[in-house]
Amino acid sequence: MIDERTERIRIAADYIKTKLDGESPSIGIVLGSGLGKLGDKIEDATVIPYKEIPGFPLSTATGHKGNLIIGRFGGKKVVAMQGRFHYYEGYSTDLVTLPIRVMSSLGVKVLIVSNAAGGLNQDFHIGDLMIIKDHINLIPNPLIGPNMEQFGERFPDMTRPYDFDLIEKAEAIARGLGYKLQKGVYLANTGPTYETPAEVRFYRMIGADAVGMSTVPEVIVARHCGIKVFGLSVITNCSNDSTRSEAVNDSEDVVKQADIAADKMIAIVTGLIKKI
Repeated sequence: MIDERTERIRIAADYIKTKLDGESPSIGIVLGSGLGKLGDKIEDATVIPYKEIPGFPLSTATGHKGNLIIGRFGGKKVVAMQGRFHYYEGYSTDLVTLPIRVMSSLGVKVLIVSNAAGGLNQDFHIGDLMIIKDHINLIPNPLIGPNMEQFGERFPDMTRPYDFDLIEKAEAIARGLGYKLQKGVYLANTGPTYETPAEVRFYRMIGADAVGMSTVPEVIVARHCGIKVFGLSVITNCSNDSTRSEAVNDSEDVVKQADIAADKMIAIVTGLIKKI
């Protein structure tokens, strides 16, 4: 019996392979809210709108362009998602993480994920970049269901979801550029609502430094596929732990703040890819 999930992955990967110039990408990049302009820096780019890829969903989130870009970045062949898919858009976790399995099928061995996140750690400020050192997942696990044996084992280890070597390289690059990086735990919830003040206090209590609505399902699937992962969050707002009337979260401002921080992220990711 054919597994519809794996067939969908194969069809999408086969279509993308027709757009390659003979060299397969070894590095995948996922660009989150407001960070799509990094995709504009990819050289010799082939841009494939998601709507053209068989089986791909469409990205509806603010600040997500909805393109797959294949080209050269930092001297390496890369495939980049200019916008991602979210559970809150109504997609199953199979569809949210479909592109990661497609990347694996294309030959990707390293995945760089980025996102816009709310700062829970009270030492963080708007515009900070945070290396993701670990995560807490409050989104349904994308590996629920029959295991796709061709990608990985039933119970993948998640002791080190984010690669230590890549983190050390990124920290050295940031020091060389004079950038201060935060480091912390990213918590993923389903959204699409921002957190209540009580939830903010709870997330801090259980050890989260930043909160968002993405990324972790992609990381889980990447690790299931044996792909090394590096994650970077832009702190675009400070999560509210007060119910006072003037304290609000604004999605347009999140995108604006992510765009301001994008140049620093581009510099770090470029340097990291050169060292891979």
